[in-house]
Amino acid sequence: MTPGLGSRLIGKLLREFGSPAGVFHASLTALEGCRLPAATARAIHARLAHNDAEAELEGVRKLGCSLLNWDEPEYPQRLLEIYDPPPLLYVRGNPAVLNKHSISMVGTRRPTPYGNQVAERLGRELAQRSLTIVSGMARGVDSSSHQGTCKASNGAPVGVLGTGVDVIYPKENRKLFAEVEKRGALISEFPLGTHPAPENFPIRNRIVAGMSLGVVVVQGAQYSGSLITARLAMEFNREVFAVPGNITCDISFAPNQMIKQGAKLVTSWEDVIEELPTEIRAELFPIASTTQDERISLFTNELSPVEKRVFGLLGVDDLIHVDELVEKSELNSSEVLAALCEMEMKGIVRQMPGKQFLKVLL
Repeated sequence: MTPGLGSRLIGKLLREFGSPAGVFHASLTALEGCRLPAATARAIHARLAHNDAEAELEGVRKLGCSLLNWDEPEYPQRLLEIYDPPPLLYVRGNPAVLNKHSISMVGTRRPTPYGNQVAERLGRELAQRSLTIVSGMARGVDSSSHQGTCKASNGAPVGVLGTGVDVIYPKENRKLFAEVEKRGALISEFPLGTHPAPENFPIRNRIVAGMSLGVVVVQGAQYSGSLITARLAMEFNREVFAVPGNITCDISFAPNQMIKQGAKLVTSWEDVIEELPTEIRAELFPIASTTQDERISLFTNELSPVEKRVFGLLGVDDLIHVDELVEKSELNSSEVLAALCEMEMKGIVRQMPGKQFLKVLL
């Protein structure tokens, strides 16, 4: 509540004096030694903001929301990895979702019907795989991704606001705000009553980028906020994904540009999942304690008779040439090639150089 203090300066003061109490008990000379603006140093020393802070806490109690600071375990731990994490988060909903594995989805406020459909589908399908979906609660792609998340039975959306948590913006999202609060959480670093201002949203975007494993860009124009968020994600060493768009459409610029710069092209939820760290994939998709033979039996039950015959001839370590498969299987070459192609798409066969094949460990 002190004028002239942002998250970076607050972080600097907390590191220097150890705690908020240490900051407020510091001498004016010590505060000025931190290179604070003179008016800000005097305001801290005189505790001019304490009445405002008491009023803010009373507002928080009446609203029924919670406050999280850096030291609390519910604070999103990935957010602490960025260079200027917010020292305090206002939270409406369930703080427990803030430390679940999450993916952020961003895009234009004016998507095409295709953009809305893709955002909703990806939000739903990723949420079904136990990923929390983080977005900015804006019109368009943000809203569609959260609507998709809420359609998943276990969907846990997190809305990062560019306003106070008591301000619904845009107004037409009132019902969605209630659903997100019920299933997940609404969070903000801005004081109660903060109304939407253009400068708040780029500030908000660093939280969207910082608290997730990666950011998916669906649609966005050349100077859109989604590009800002994606570039922040790269700075924070997060994965960046992009849904390709029509090259003649202005709002395809952001995802297509990100793909040119190395973002992972996304056409389905699998494209996102396969880029996540191995330990996180294992946590999201635990492998049952079955033997290799049991897993092979489970997979081969779903194969056609031709696929079963070809699969039975393959080994895990020993490569076998396609001509040898044709000879041993007593099938014609088109049947063998079709079976191999189908099993490759299922992920149980791998082609090696020289038209040689092996089965994949299941």
